[in-house]
Amino acid sequence: MALKCYNTLTLLFFLTNLSFYGNYYVAKGEELGVPSYAVPYLAPNATGKVILNGVNYASGGGGILNATGSLFVNRLGMDIQVDYFNITRKQIDKLLGEANAREYIMNKSMFSITVGSNDFLNNYLVPVASIGTRVSQDPNAFVDNMITHLRAQLTRLYQMDARRFVVANVGPIGCIPYQKSINQLKEGQCVDLAENLAIQYNSRLKDLLAELNDNLHGSTFVLANVYDLVRELITNYGKYGFRTASVACCGDGGQYAGIIPCGPTSTLCSDRYKHVFWDPYHPSEAANILLAKQLVDGDKRYVSPINLRQLRDL
Repeated sequence: MALKCYNTLTLLFFLTNLSFYGNYYVAKGEELGVPSYAVPYLAPNATGKVILNGVNYASGGGGILNATGSLFVNRLGMDIQVDYFNITRKQIDKLLGEANAREYIMNKSMFSITVGSNDFLNNYLVPVASIGTRVSQDPNAFVDNMITHLRAQLTRLYQMDARRFVVANVGPIGCIPYQKSINQLKEGQCVDLAENLAIQYNSRLKDLLAELNDNLHGSTFVLANVYDLVRELITNYGKYGFRTASVACCGDGGQYAGIIPCGPTSTLCSDRYKHVFWDPYHPSEAANILLAKQLVDGDKRYVSPINLRQLRDL
């Protein structure tokens, strides 16, 4: 989750887990003219007026569900991220005064939530370790659990005066280099179970946002259709100047360099701008810039009911 200041009039809060496509939020902010990056919430300098320039609550491996990413031990799930924002919210009250702080957050802020893919990749789909979860919860029950928790998290933010939201759906996680590598798929194939989970969750998320728009007075929830955006890049990568949509630029193992995460000893491609995927999980910077442009100024195929520039200008 991150809080950013676009300009003197608009404050942007990003609630973001760094997951499959999490880094697109940086490009998204740049497209809207963010002058500086958000300070991490746990950084020593995240105090005083600096929080008005942005606070980043993101946590690698975290998800909607508290159990997600347990193999990483120190990950921070969305419940904790929202708890941390509550602390920041009180700090803003002290900085601006309660009335001005409420006005600042309600009328000059946007909240961007990018979460969900880790709940599949680092929970339901983890090889071997996820067997117990899959026995106790079929895909329908697991997605139900995700939606129930996300509804509560978004409602908590609303109760802390958040009014303008952009919520990203889950990307095509069955097509990432990691999934393609461990399942030994051919170039144009994707993992059916992972794809079906993403599609099922995305359908439920769309319904949830419509429900919240109807029931939370004065709120605007925008759906960022990252799934279709990334699918378009994967399917027609040559059209956008990429050389491959299967092989990770940084990583090792398997046909698509997708088994061993990117690290200091990893094999590195010669031109990262020619790869749709930077590592086994995340799109490259070049891909994220294309995603951000569509979300900021695109049409309803990829961002609805309005785009991010229109949301900012409400």
